[in-house]
Amino acid sequence: MKSRLPKVIIGLFITYVAFVAVIMVFYKPTPDEMDWEDRQAYNQAMLTDLSIGQPIEDIKVIFGKADFSEAKVSDNDTLQILFYRTHHKTSDGQTSKEECTPLLFKQGKLIAWGESSYKQYLESHIDS
Repeated sequence: MKSRLPKVIIGLFITYVAFVAVIMVFYKPTPDEMDWEDRQAYNQAMLTDLSIGQPIEDIKVIFGKADFSEAKVSDNDTLQILFYRTHHKTSDGQTSKEECTPLLFKQGKLIAWGESSYKQYLESHIDS
């Protein structure tokens, strides 16, 4: 009488391998689930697809949770800036604003992105 144990073990192993293969093919992590290097590369790639006027809700779906954010009401306009990590500067285990690209929103719509746009915004709103 032969033991069925080897057949059971082989069957379980094949099932496990098939399960892992399906997960690897179909599972796509969200930006919030990625490690910092993958998220940084993802953010860099996604910046090229941005369009002026995109709603902030769409941006949050695409990029996930911002690394930093700022907001202000000025002249009855709601201004918000979301910062997403896009470039590595210091290996200190922390993400800083200097390692992020700012995305500027007015009334919930994307109006600009990038460091020069952010600096221009800061200069034009110093006394506001």
